[in-house]
Amino acid sequence: MELSPRFNFKDIEDKWVKFWEEKNLFHATPNSKKKPYVIVIPPPNVTGILHMGHALNCTLQDIIIRYKRMNGFETLWMPGTDHAGIATQNVVEKQLAKEGKNRHHLGRDEFLKRTWEWKEQYGNTIIHQLKKLGASCDWARTRFTMDEEYSEAVKYTFVELYKKKLIYRGQYIINWCPRCQTALSDEEAEHKEKQGFLYHIRYPFEDNPNEGIVVATTRPETMLGDTAVAVNPKDKRYKKLIGKTLILPLMNREIRIIADELVDPAFGTGAVKVTPAHDPNDFTIGMKHSLDFINIMHPDARLNEEAGDFEGMDRFKAREAIAKALQERKLLVKVEPHMHAIGHCYRCNTVVEPYLSKQWFVKMKPLAKPALKAVVDGRIKFYPDRWTKVYTNWMEDIRDWCISRQIWWGHRIPVWYCVNDEHTTSQCQEPIVSMTTPTKCPYCGSSKLKQDEDVLDTWFSSWLWPFATLGWPKENKDLKYFYPGSALFTASEIIFFWVARMIMSGIAFKKDIPFSSVYIHGTVRDAKGRKMSKSLGNALDPLEIIHEYGADALRFSLIINSGQDLFVSKEKFEIGRNFANKIWNAARLILMNTKDIDPEFDLIKIKFNDTDLASQWIISRFNSTLEKVNAAIETYRFSEAETLLYDFFWSNFCDWYLEIIKDRFDDRTTQHIAFKILEQSLKIFHPFMPFVTEEIWQHIHPGEEALCIQPWPTVEKICLNKEAEDNMQVMIEAVSALRNIRVQWNIPLQQRIETFVATTNNQEFLLFNNNAKILQRLGRVEKLSVAAQLPTTHNVAISVVGTTKIAVPLGALIDVNKEKQRISTQIEEQRRAAQAIVGRLQNEGFLKKAPANVVDEDRGRLEALNKEIKELEIVIANLN
Repeated sequence: MELSPRFNFKDIEDKWVKFWEEKNLFHATPNSKKKPYVIVIPPPNVTGILHMGHALNCTLQDIIIRYKRMNGFETLWMPGTDHAGIATQNVVEKQLAKEGKNRHHLGRDEFLKRTWEWKEQYGNTIIHQLKKLGASCDWARTRFTMDEEYSEAVKYTFVELYKKKLIYRGQYIINWCPRCQTALSDEEAEHKEKQGFLYHIRYPFEDNPNEGIVVATTRPETMLGDTAVAVNPKDKRYKKLIGKTLILPLMNREIRIIADELVDPAFGTGAVKVTPAHDPNDFTIGMKHSLDFINIMHPDARLNEEAGDFEGMDRFKAREAIAKALQERKLLVKVEPHMHAIGHCYRCNTVVEPYLSKQWFVKMKPLAKPALKAVVDGRIKFYPDRWTKVYTNWMEDIRDWCISRQIWWGHRIPVWYCVNDEHTTSQCQEPIVSMTTPTKCPYCGSSKLKQDEDVLDTWFSSWLWPFATLGWPKENKDLKYFYPGSALFTASEIIFFWVARMIMSGIAFKKDIPFSSVYIHGTVRDAKGRKMSKSLGNALDPLEIIHEYGADALRFSLIINSGQDLFVSKEKFEIGRNFANKIWNAARLILMNTKDIDPEFDLIKIKFNDTDLASQWIISRFNSTLEKVNAAIETYRFSEAETLLYDFFWSNFCDWYLEIIKDRFDDRTTQHIAFKILEQSLKIFHPFMPFVTEEIWQHIHPGEEALCIQPWPTVEKICLNKEAEDNMQVMIEAVSALRNIRVQWNIPLQQRIETFVATTNNQEFLLFNNNAKILQRLGRVEKLSVAAQLPTTHNVAISVVGTTKIAVPLGALIDVNKEKQRISTQIEEQRRAAQAIVGRLQNEGFLKKAPANVVDEDRGRLEALNKEIKELEIVIANLN
């Protein structure tokens, strides 16, 4: 079937998405005859829309899953979405705000009903977008972290961990977001370096108010809750002051000077204020020394009644007011600039407040120990390997996980409390932890029970993703066959949030690791190296790229540009678009020139001695490329795999082989070889560019099974022919040498030339004689002479390929003197430009004032100029 003259991706992409899904080609079922290969998608937030990070992550996963599917595995790529507690609640609350309401106006039940309605209307947006990208997930299995079966798994996990005393409730300092009004885990409070101030404040002695001790703090507003000042017991400056009483400025409360090893003598003055309710280190000191815990803030970060005259102020306004009040009392010694890391809410970017609150926690060290061992022992490998150290460092220093959140959307904590006012027992104070809603208190029999208001951290459900999506805790065929999984593809920022916790939960609940490989891909950045984000206004919309260039172009361009990080601009997607067009045009050329192809024709049955060098070469190149591509994919070197494919198809197959055989398509063997190389190439391109390859495949094999389930080509060792590859490389270099001579001496492309080839190497002599047609056709050579020596002729341009000299007489083609003068002038211009740069680089003033990138550009330009000069001098020197 003939292909249309132009490849129009808009005509085919939706067609193939629909075809693949309707035919159920991506569905996986337990199959004892096949080995399973399983990956779980990092579930995007239900609020999400496709961004470049998603596009990269899902393309990588789709490459490996299509590759494994074609290699005969029973492949499961589990799709789904995350309920994204804080993010989703924020979205719905913004909608309510536009109506002049908030969630409290609606009440909990009505608000949750409204959120479910939003989810049903908008929650699958990103799933549809992933399909447009070509993701070959098992869409029939799409899961949601709050669907009924999954919710049972979450409850079961909480109850089991509580029974094992790995979940507890306590009053601790947590990360608190005043905007979202919820606790955050340490990983959700992203620390950023910010310019702040260090305030030096004098705390007067109770027995001598004119004297005192100076403390340094970055948060003077919290001093209103101070209950001590601490110094290091080894600090000689303060040894005699330990135990003395101070008067807390502005509050006139008596506090003591205490000694504790936690104090860093090198920070500030070496004396620190202790606010046990508003700092994690101070909390530890407060517990150790039995200090009072005074909370001076409301949950929205306004100061409360414990703040005295500053009650009702926002924390940052209070900071200014307190600094002013201290200055008026001559207690503010100095204020100096200070860079420090401040926690920010990962959702709304609000500065996080260390806050004393009663929360639920998971004890992590018992869970982390076997999960750390699994990586150290090599049962789980990180790619690239440098992420192993990041993982192990975090696991060795892991802290307990705060899992309760003060929001409504999410998995409500399965805990109830007895609120009977009469006849209560001491046991009634114990929480009732249950899979089902209890009807009465197990201790006093009262039906007055109240469920915990909090919900679980979103990550508490997603850490179960590899097995809860398969029906756990119930045992079934899917779980038995598809768990453990094979690999995980994700970004570095969720190694702690998600990857580590999945390993812990897998070992804890399934007694096995959830995957054996973790591939950490780079970050998508703009051309200037900045991370893409809405706030910077530099984010490229993948859907716009798909609309303009096509999904194949987006996928191919992302992967070929990937590495430690990705630097992309809109123009970079042209490489993928151009390559899709190249594949299309090559296929069209071959299909237009081949007919009645024998389906039984096999490249390994060809008698190589009966075929020409170019055919032997392209068959060998295909197999050697395939061998390297397989190795690259298996070790997650996807950019390398694409580069190999790109070079093979564009350069070897299209630029050389098809050009060589253009006038030989009437030969049946040539037809079959070209057709077979195309056919097999489509298979190995398919995981990278599924749409264009599926479309061409259906033209080649109408009515046959889809390309996505065709068997992956096998590397045929018998077809590997190093001699043919080496010999063809000599011919390619010879043609390239002729083309360079044309460019260097301004010989018109259409002008046919006379060429002499001189070699004393017998093997190369035979090579050029036997393959003269390649040189004549591609070099546009009218007369070719192969001999041991070049003839004695004036004005001959010479190029050397290995031990062979290639010469082109110029006399009849161009005005030699004029061209020599042109090249000589060019050399002089390049020398002057080089000398100017040398002058700048030897100028100390320039080197001191110029930006580093400007100096580097000059050095690079100088290197390029010197190289160009040398090449032009060789051109003149090689003129015989």
